[in-house]
Amino acid sequence: MSDNREPENNGNPWIKSLLVWGGIFLALLLVVSMFGGPRDAAGTQLGYSDFRAKVAEGTVDEVSISPEQITGKLKNGTTFSTVPVANDTGLPKLLDDNGVRYSGAQKQEMSVLAYILIQALPFLLILGVAFFALRQVQKGGGSGAMGFGKSKAKLLTEKQGRVTFADVAGIDEAREELEEIVEFLKDPQRFSKLGGQIPKGALLVGSPGTGKTLLARAIAGEANVPFFTISGSDFVEMFVGVGASRVRDMFEQAKKNAPCIVFIDEIDAVGRHRGHGLGNSNDEREQTLNQLLVEMDGFEANEGIIIIAATNRPDVLDPALLRPGRFDRQVVVPIPDIDGREKILAVHMKKVPLAPDVNPRTIARGTPGFSGADLANLVNEAALLAARRNKRLVAMQEFEDAKDKVMMGAERRSMVMTDDEKKMTAYHEAGHAIVSVNEAASDPIHKATIIPRGRALGMVMRLPERDNYSYHRDKMHANLAVSMGGRVAEEIIFGYDKVSSGASSDIHYATDLARNMVTKWGMSDKLGPLQYEDQYEGYLGMGGSQRTFMADETNTLIDAEIKALVENAHKRATEILKAQEDKLHLLAQALLEYETLTGEEIQQLLDTGKVDRPDQPSGPTIARPAQGSSIPKAGKRFAGPAPQGA
Repeated sequence: MSDNREPENNGNPWIKSLLVWGGIFLALLLVVSMFGGPRDAAGTQLGYSDFRAKVAEGTVDEVSISPEQITGKLKNGTTFSTVPVANDTGLPKLLDDNGVRYSGAQKQEMSVLAYILIQALPFLLILGVAFFALRQVQKGGGSGAMGFGKSKAKLLTEKQGRVTFADVAGIDEAREELEEIVEFLKDPQRFSKLGGQIPKGALLVGSPGTGKTLLARAIAGEANVPFFTISGSDFVEMFVGVGASRVRDMFEQAKKNAPCIVFIDEIDAVGRHRGHGLGNSNDEREQTLNQLLVEMDGFEANEGIIIIAATNRPDVLDPALLRPGRFDRQVVVPIPDIDGREKILAVHMKKVPLAPDVNPRTIARGTPGFSGADLANLVNEAALLAARRNKRLVAMQEFEDAKDKVMMGAERRSMVMTDDEKKMTAYHEAGHAIVSVNEAASDPIHKATIIPRGRALGMVMRLPERDNYSYHRDKMHANLAVSMGGRVAEEIIFGYDKVSSGASSDIHYATDLARNMVTKWGMSDKLGPLQYEDQYEGYLGMGGSQRTFMADETNTLIDAEIKALVENAHKRATEILKAQEDKLHLLAQALLEYETLTGEEIQQLLDTGKVDRPDQPSGPTIARPAQGSSIPKAGKRFAGPAPQGA
């Protein structure tokens, strides 16, 4: 969908470079030919005495005599040449006596102009090469070694792979804001007659995979104006000033093609806060940012150039970049809700032959927190699974299996576990499930399994009944109790000395949740509704959080409150599991028998004491890590996601 043509150039730059270097090569050949020494233009070279001897023998047919050289031809057809001896007055008589035809040749005099040209040619050649190199440096010419100051922006075309707003689903508000920009470019008088001005810039903000770049491609497909695209990292080089030069060159190209749109992807690579670099603040990245600020809204107005940028880190951008006049509007591209996910699935499913039982709404309900990229990957994985199973259509079973694979990793059925390991894993996951069922604020269970997936030995996955945009205190306490359920089950069934390291990720999650409740969300009665921890951008852009400056007594109280929350959750889970120990045994035995149980089957088992299923399917979900291994923090699509602030 893109090419690297420079719009201001007429013709192919590669052909121009080839002609230039070809001319230089020919000039070098000419110099070598001029100064490469004498050439044997007349065949065999003879000594003068040998020449006279051959004339005397009668073997010479004809000769041509000049002051510098004698050339001729023998009677057998061989040509020769020799250098005459000065003042040899007897040569004509010798030629006459032996019947040799001879003639004189005039000395070739070189003109003054030709002499000057030959003498000056090497210097002209050197000056020409130097001029060409300097001109290429000034222009940034081409894409070779001389082109490091040239903009790397690509001009998108509509030859193939065109994307329009019809291909963008699930982010209607963001799409509408950008549709207005396209409409302004198509019919500017509609807005200008009321005094409205076209926005100079729009910043797309959203999590990775939400469709920011897709929106930009849709603008390129809809707008009938040139569309340049470049990455923020393309501006930054090790040479100071190169990034600023590329910014200037990019805007020069845009001015020549105005009205046009320039899309800068991952602008945070060049637009971070100034003054946070190493050494002094006048480094390459900050020079590039300064030049970008001037070009976007400086003394020279860039009419007709609209800048669209994308980032998932708006918090690190320089305030001068975000002010009106540069980026007039910030367009939030959110994680889609259930309706948005259904629309996105419908777009991607157009390319896949579907079985009649596929219901996009059901899939959308089971994928809370999925971005557009996640949903595209889900549909692709389902199609690959159907192909491996030699099916002509992609059925709902493939989508369910693909969802489990995307969310929890592939099954590791080849992993050999001892009976004791399987038993401990079954009770661990049963502990999570029993506590979840008995906590009213907990999300319902989707699946439970003791089949290893990724680095986890077993999992319990819960899915919310609807999209959650904030979490309440009762839900957080329920999540803390559920996270402790596995550890408590091990303590009750196997005893204090047999508790394993399998709850490491559960403990990590519970500690983080309790810390956020105390230090960020004001959910501690003793500490009150205050924030005690700030997010920050650390060394080389590596983020983190740290407690604000406070008294030692406050720090001690924070740690005590965090510990109290986790210990209360442990106590809460203990009370539930001791009261439901018979159901704990029942569910653990069912997991050992079936390996995977759905949420409906778990509820049926706890209500009736049996699972009404003739066969034994395979399925999965989240929780217990392999002993001694480190598990990444659970994402919001997994059991017990970390609540986010409202």
